[in-house]
Amino acid sequence: MTVAEFSVTPIGKGASVGTYVARCLEIVDRSGMPYRLNAMGTVVEGEFEDLLKLIGRCHTAVAEDCERVSTIVKIDDRKGVSGQLEAKVKAVEKRLGRKLRT
Repeated sequence: MTVAEFSVTPIGKGASVGTYVARCLEIVDRSGMPYRLNAMGTVVEGEFEDLLKLIGRCHTAVAEDCERVSTIVKIDDRKGVSGQLEAKVKAVEKRLGRKLRT
């Protein structure tokens, strides 16, 4: 399984990009893949090729009415392991001996 964090940013559309974030999250949510939205991007877990297609669909959706779009992607591809959206956080919480705000 692969975990990918990505952020799609329209260039030249002003300081507030919430409309574009919502456009992407609609696509992500409908994908059925596990995900977490955070203040700086979205983390999704799935098969490598499926994640790349999903991120591509989000990029294309934002580009529909933008002259320029920037997409940043960070990928963690680990064979034989799944459920990492939860497991990575729980592993850190275990080391700290307490629950974190996530």
